[in-house]
Amino acid sequence: MTNEEILNSALEVLNKEILALHQMYENFPMGFIDAVNYITRELTGKVVVTGLGKSGYVARRLAATLSSTGTKSVFLHCAEASHGDMGIIDDNDCVIAVSNSGETKELNDVIDYTRRFGIKLIAICNNPESTLGKCADINITIPDVLETCVIGKAPTSSIILLSSISNALIYVLEQEKGLTCDMYKNWHPRGKLGASLLKVSELMHKDNEIPLVKMVDSIDNVLDVMGRKVRFGCVGVIDDDGRLCGIFTDGDIRRRLHEGVDLMNKKVFEVMTKSPKTISNDTLASEALLLMNEAKIQALFVIDNDNRPIGIISFHDLLKAGVA
Repeated sequence: MTNEEILNSALEVLNKEILALHQMYENFPMGFIDAVNYITRELTGKVVVTGLGKSGYVARRLAATLSSTGTKSVFLHCAEASHGDMGIIDDNDCVIAVSNSGETKELNDVIDYTRRFGIKLIAICNNPESTLGKCADINITIPDVLETCVIGKAPTSSIILLSSISNALIYVLEQEKGLTCDMYKNWHPRGKLGASLLKVSELMHKDNEIPLVKMVDSIDNVLDVMGRKVRFGCVGVIDDDGRLCGIFTDGDIRRRLHEGVDLMNKKVFEVMTKSPKTISNDTLASEALLLMNEAKIQALFVIDNDNRPIGIISFHDLLKAGVA
């Protein structure tokens, strides 16, 4: 194939998938609303999501994402269900079965189990007249589309639709559950996702750890404070009312010496940098990182509504927490 033919083939795939999504958009399954209302208003147990093959991959991701966004959910491999795993389904649960055709034979035992014990069954498939569709209490019917495959067999466009309707379900349930960043962080305490949702208040140094000096302090005293709290490479300068009015850093020392300033005969207010960059304690740590990078600084003083320093956070703190 030529480069042009390769590009045209790739664009053809995208175009067919866009058309498939548009088809579902124009004929959105009303069973979706019934499913959301049942899960948010009537369900007292968990959501059990099941499927096999490519549809099973969609089902597994749906279960995992629901759990991580506030809707208790587990994945049940429908082939394993007949060999003991059916016990994962409690009487107050509901089952979401994902199968493009609705004729996945391995689902039959799960379907039969839900019918025998009166467990709500929600079907996501393209045919409400299929075995799964006929047995389901609620049908979320996606369009029956041609697969984007040279022989028209490999699940491709259908998987896009199954994934998209799953994403829609996840999103609406997030809204119904009132998902917040704090909630999400609690469910993702490790890794980059959890770190990105940490707040400055959770990482900042407080009380005696804050390197502070007064405006009239001598540089000798300032250097003593900086030496004892070397990790920050700076001191905050406060006025008589305890408000932050400046900052004095390692960089300031180098710059003033280069300018020929006799630092040891100066008060810190004479050589400090006024109006330093600051941040509030309820700001996301990721925003602190952005501010540090933009200003090319290594630390930020954390202030309250009255401009009084209540903490300090450094680039090293963000690095250690996994934010940077």
